[in-house]
Amino acid sequence: MQTQAPATGRSGAPRSQGPPPLPPRRVRAGRPAAWAVLSLSLAACAAAAVLDVLTPSAARAAVEVAPGSVAALAGVAVAVPGALLLLRAPGNAVSWVLAGTGLFWAVDGLAESWLAYGVQYDPALPGASLAFWFLQRLGAALLLGLPLLLLLYPDGRLPGGRWRPVAIASLASTALLPALLLVVPAEVAFTADDGHVPAVYRSLDLDLTSLPLPGSVALPLLRIALPVAVLGIAVPAASVVLRYRRTTNEDRRRMRWLLWAAVVDLLVMLSTLLLPGEPSAMALMVAVALTGGAVAVGILRPRAVDIDRLLGGTVVYGVLGIGVVLLDLAVLAGAGALLGDRFGERDATLLTLLVVAAAYVPLRAPLWRLVRRWVLGERDDPYRVVSQLAARLERSEGVEAQLVAIAAAVAEAFRSPYVGVEVDHAGGERLVAEHGRRPAAVRPLPIAYRGEEVGRLLLPGDGVRAHLVTRDEGLLADVVRQAAAAARASSLAAQLQTSREQLVAAREEERRRLRRDLHDGLGPSLGAVVLRIDTARNLTAAGRAEDADRLLRTARDEVAGALGDVRRLVHDLRPPALDDVGLAGAVRQQAERLLGAGTATAVEADPAADDLPAAVEVAAYRIASEALANVARHARASTCRVELVRGDDRSLVLTVTDDGVGIPKGAPAGVGLVSLRERAAELGGRCTVSCPPDGGTVVRAVLPADGGTTT
Repeated sequence: MQTQAPATGRSGAPRSQGPPPLPPRRVRAGRPAAWAVLSLSLAACAAAAVLDVLTPSAARAAVEVAPGSVAALAGVAVAVPGALLLLRAPGNAVSWVLAGTGLFWAVDGLAESWLAYGVQYDPALPGASLAFWFLQRLGAALLLGLPLLLLLYPDGRLPGGRWRPVAIASLASTALLPALLLVVPAEVAFTADDGHVPAVYRSLDLDLTSLPLPGSVALPLLRIALPVAVLGIAVPAASVVLRYRRTTNEDRRRMRWLLWAAVVDLLVMLSTLLLPGEPSAMALMVAVALTGGAVAVGILRPRAVDIDRLLGGTVVYGVLGIGVVLLDLAVLAGAGALLGDRFGERDATLLTLLVVAAAYVPLRAPLWRLVRRWVLGERDDPYRVVSQLAARLERSEGVEAQLVAIAAAVAEAFRSPYVGVEVDHAGGERLVAEHGRRPAAVRPLPIAYRGEEVGRLLLPGDGVRAHLVTRDEGLLADVVRQAAAAARASSLAAQLQTSREQLVAAREEERRRLRRDLHDGLGPSLGAVVLRIDTARNLTAAGRAEDADRLLRTARDEVAGALGDVRRLVHDLRPPALDDVGLAGAVRQQAERLLGAGTATAVEADPAADDLPAAVEVAAYRIASEALANVARHARASTCRVELVRGDDRSLVLTVTDDGVGIPKGAPAGVGLVSLRERAAELGGRCTVSCPPDGGTVVRAVLPADGGTTT
């Protein structure tokens, strides 16, 4: 589903609001029209090729035309994607414009071939006058194909709002020249081209649709129409730029296919100026074929190829290739200029080639690498990039400095104006190290360590250097692995510091609690017992044995209460049952106390589960106690099963399973469930709470029993 910006108000949005319904006739006519366009274009191209073979080169030179099969082949190259669009998207006006342009071009090439073939006879063959009229008069209508394509692409609608009358005016200005060529006399038309009607055309009817316009009127109109037609392309081009800036998502991706076609066309045209010979006709065919293909792909399957990468690679390697060709030509021209005056032409040519082969060719590859490194960075030398990054990481002190080193290394390796490294910490904080100025759009690449995403590498979202080829992505993956290790180290260092702070805070908080309990509870109780014993001794000495006995009984009760406080404090530090009956026995006692006779309880323990560190025993006991308490309070279960086993990595696996009502979907996690996870995380383990499809609840905790961290 595509979204379009509304074309109302003063914004001058480039498209009218809401997609119009597809014309039913256009949809029904798409398939027969597609096959008709394809068949007629291929037939015209084949006929033009046969005529070109039968036409002597001297006859073609006399009429001053090129082989028509080349133009017809270019028409076929446009008609094929046009026919495909008619089959797949007949409701889009671009399909009809592209197919019609291809067919028109193929027929124009056939007219060119027939004209050259027909006028070599005296009298000229039938249809030669019509071929001349189609080629020289109607053929100028091909100028309308490009502005129409620019204005209609990609959704087949003209710009809306204030842009619509401007677009129509630009099309009218482009159509002025073809319209004038249809009606002006032949003598005037050829005079406008600074020439005269060739003698071979004298036997033809050159004015099939001409009007008796005087030269004083028609000639100025023709000389004005050509620059006006060229200027008529400015509005469609501006419309494309504005539409690209205002569209997003899929439409912008489609517009980039059109931009890629424009870049390729420009590079092809530049190559015709640099390469020897006359490759312009072939270059034109390549350009139009790629343009038609790009339009078809952009409309039908814009995601078939990563257009951003394709566009960036085309620009970079096209510019580099043209630069190398220019350098080659400059070296050859310079050597020829220096040696040409001293030797004959043949000797100078041979000596120039020898000098170039001996002095320049060995330097050409290093120069290419130097230019590519200047444009794209050091991505051509992956070992150098990785080794330099490793050296930077060794020299960097502190986590933030390492992340900055990674950002700088990636920026230099890929010649990127901006690189950012984001690292996520356990507490939700995010550490960001940046190199360069952050652009408006960035492209995040995940940084993973052992399957876990620990951060992101940020690259510019737009621009030539933002796009990477497959080999560059391989190098970037190697760099990201270095970044993942540093990011993981950063995250672990932050977690370690947080754990240290939490340990210190927990220790001090525990000491404060013990001091408060001893000072406020046990201390006053024992002090009161001492006073009562002293008072009882005085009463005994005074002969008041009955009163003394009463005070001693009170003192005894207070000592018993103090002893209970001591037991509570000891139990909070470590449950005594763990030392008395072991972990399995302590859990069994806790289950009997919490669940009672109403719930059938089974506790099974691996014999190896008794040989555990003290911290693991306490954590397992607390997790089991909390899980059993939840069963007693909420589950309404008839059975409960507790398992204590040692895993393959020697970790302790605690599982508490019940057949109760489970946890409702969407219910927020309570304090008890959060404490389960926190107790497991304190030891580097994990705890999960799940509800199987067949009912009940399963609490599963995995605790490392050897000081390691579970995976």
